[in-house]
Amino acid sequence: MIVDLPSTTTKDVSKQLVRLRDESGAVALGRVMTLIIVTDEEGADDALEAATHASRQHPSRIIAVVTGNPRGKSRMDAQVRVGGEAGVSEIVILRLHGELSKHGASVVTPLLAADTPVVAWWPGAANDVASSPIGKLASRRITDASLAKDPRKALQRRRADYAPGDTDMAWSRSTRWRGLLATALDLPPYEPVTSVTVTGASDSASSDLVAGWLAVRLKCPVRRARSRPGTGLVSVRMERASGPIDLVRPDRRTATLSQPGQPIRRLDLTRPGTAESLAEELGRLGEDDLYRDALVRGLPMVSNVSVTASKAVASGDAPSPQKAARAARKRTTDGPDLTVKQLEEMPLPKGAPAESRRRKAKKTAAKAAATRKAAATRKAAAGKAAAKAPASKSASKKATATKVTGKKAASKGAAKKATR
Repeated sequence: MIVDLPSTTTKDVSKQLVRLRDESGAVALGRVMTLIIVTDEEGADDALEAATHASRQHPSRIIAVVTGNPRGKSRMDAQVRVGGEAGVSEIVILRLHGELSKHGASVVTPLLAADTPVVAWWPGAANDVASSPIGKLASRRITDASLAKDPRKALQRRRADYAPGDTDMAWSRSTRWRGLLATALDLPPYEPVTSVTVTGASDSASSDLVAGWLAVRLKCPVRRARSRPGTGLVSVRMERASGPIDLVRPDRRTATLSQPGQPIRRLDLTRPGTAESLAEELGRLGEDDLYRDALVRGLPMVSNVSVTASKAVASGDAPSPQKAARAARKRTTDGPDLTVKQLEEMPLPKGAPAESRRRKAKKTAAKAAATRKAAATRKAAAGKAAAKAPASKSASKKATATKVTGKKAASKGAAKKATR
């Protein structure tokens, strides 16, 4: 149900919300937050569509503050949506004109859902969101540096203005990359990483955040190589004594993960959409410590020496996307996405350190001991059952004999009575 309220007030909007809820049923009693979208007219439709999809996982009251022309007469046009296109949420669209467009926080405050956390999202360019009036209302603030004219500079501004509760969708878009890299390092051989090269587009904020995250977590030199704009995050190479771990995405869809002594694995690393990234960010309502460390501590630790992707490949510091694509095509089977279980079942690479082999041997011995213990337990249980079986048979024989003796005695007594 959609209701338009031209030239209205927040009081009328609040009354209309209650009226629609009563007419269509309590569709939003389970909402878990209030999501405020700060956007302009151009990006309003896309932002509302993404927020509606994300609200299927996180039911919320969505308030879109659409800023119009700051010149002219102050006025607010509203639209209220409940059910239907709104999904499991309530959607309130506030179009602010004139001087009122500068006071979005004052307009929004009366419409906040009671006793729920407030999350603010800026789908477009935004600066110093934590100190903005709407940012002060929110416990979590979501931006998207990738949409700025210069995403890397926008990320540096986020770092300078960082406040607890800030996050960026460039970070959530790198979640799959970080998960695969962490899983690969969590398996033998357990060697330290000596250096890392992250290759990504010159306008890729996600590449910078992954580089900062690796610098903080691995405490080793991390270098950033740049590819042509628009290519996104291309590859990560982590050097170790036994050989490098390479995660390469040559076509922005399918990636390959290679390690010494192990087969090349093909993975789906398609760039997540806005709705998917927003839903992930809405799943965390507190401070994101990993994002803070990658942004604030990690970015300054990444080498500032500018190097192109081709030079990094030529020097052996980065994997070749072309070779990775050819190697992936040579695979006879295209397995599913890599899982932890699949990685754990892979054999140790040749030349793995003795320590890694000792750990593998310990795990094998522990499994064998557990198997032997289970077999012994089953054998003991079977023995007890067999011991009880003869005793029960003898008892049943005695009971049968007693019954037969009783019947004979009864028949003899009856015969004597008949003779008398």
